[in-house]
Amino acid sequence: MHALSERFDHEGWMDAWTEFDANGFRYRIVAERGSDTVRNKVLRTLLVREQELIANGDFGRGELTAENYEFGAETSGPGGVRYVLIKPKRKDVMLIDGRMVIGPEGDLLRVEGLLSKNPSFWTSQVYVIRHYARVDGVRVPIATESLAKVKLAGRSRLNVKYEYESVNGRPVKTAAVHAPAAAATAAGR
Repeated sequence: MHALSERFDHEGWMDAWTEFDANGFRYRIVAERGSDTVRNKVLRTLLVREQELIANGDFGRGELTAENYEFGAETSGPGGVRYVLIKPKRKDVMLIDGRMVIGPEGDLLRVEGLLSKNPSFWTSQVYVIRHYARVDGVRVPIATESLAKVKLAGRSRLNVKYEYESVNGRPVKTAAVHAPAAAATAAGR
C-alpha cells in the first residue's frame, strides 16, 4: 500500500500479509516506511476498516449486483473492450458512480468512477479505479487506485496492489498478476 499527500509532500508505504477466510479478515504488517502520519492515519486505518467491514457482514455492500447498481448504456471501445455505465442505487462509500470496463472475452477488467458517498467530512471527490484479473481461474481484485480531495492536505493518492499466495484455500500456481499502468487514466481527475 502507498499513500501520498501532495500538499504536505508526505508519503508512506506498507506491505501487509492479509488473510480472509471463514474466521474473518486478519493482517500482519511485514514492512513499512515513510511518514508516521500517513502510515498510522491512512494505511493502518484502511486495514482496520476492512477488518471491521468484514466482521460486521458489510463487505457485500460494494458488490457489482442488481441489488447495489443500475446497469446502464453499453458502448464499445478499441480491441473489443466494452464500457457499461453503473449507477449506485444508494449513497454508500462502497459504491462507485461510473463505469465497468469489460474485456473482449467478457472478463471484468476495471471499475472506475467517483465514490457515491464521501468517506468522511475530511475526504471528498474520491475517484477510484479498481483493477481485476483472473488468478488461477478466479476473478479477484489486483489493484486499487484512488485520488481524493482531503481538507487541509489537498489532493491525496492511495494505491493498493494485491498479490495472491492462495485463492479459495488453494495455492496459486501462476505468477502474480500486476495491474496495467493506469496513472494516466486517473491523472486528470
